[in-house]
Amino acid sequence: MIFIGLDDTDTLETRGTGHLARMIAAELAQDLNVAGVVRHQLLVDSRVPCTKNNSCASILIDQDADPEWIFQRVKALMLADFIAGSDPGLCVASTVAGEVVEFGLRAKQELLSQAAAWELAEQTGLHLEGLGRSDDGVIGALAAVGLSSTGVDGRYVMVGNVRQLEGRQSLDRIYAAGIAAIATEDGYAVREGLVNTYKLRPARRGGRPIAVVAWREDCWEPVK
Repeated sequence: MIFIGLDDTDTLETRGTGHLARMIAAELAQDLNVAGVVRHQLLVDSRVPCTKNNSCASILIDQDADPEWIFQRVKALMLADFIAGSDPGLCVASTVAGEVVEFGLRAKQELLSQAAAWELAEQTGLHLEGLGRSDDGVIGALAAVGLSSTGVDGRYVMVGNVRQLEGRQSLDRIYAAGIAAIATEDGYAVREGLVNTYKLRPARRGGRPIAVVAWREDCWEPVK
């Protein structure tokens, strides 16, 4: 698996990082096997300069490919859609060290520095670059790679054909769209009933997209 981390690509008045990540994933899918796009939540703190909720995104490439080629391809796509006032960061990795995973986990709980991100990327040999004014996006980009590599963080904002589903759908249709499993919050497998697909954003668990749902009146509703 190759992990692509993006952060701080937007402003309050523009499309979000998740939207850009999906656009880039669609472009990459012409040549590569894109396994999905995942949103990762980082620390919510007034000291963190962010547009809204301080989230970052990762794109998953499920095949052997040249990380440098991917880095340059994604960089070009990001610069082509650069938004003035943003501070994008980009990170690409095929092998993720434990220290990078720890950095991502800390980014969910602590205020981390740009200097720490640069130092760690250099130590572990990762492709990390800032594409804006302050380069603050490198913190979230590196964190996204670390978190995504665990296989158990975040939720998919794009996987298979899930975003094309509308209304209530059968379990078979949900599986056919690219969901690996459908389960309740306490882990019980769902075996019958319809699922409301509005804002269905499966969790990344065990490296797979798992739709977490709760029963509401007469159907299963998605749970974040």
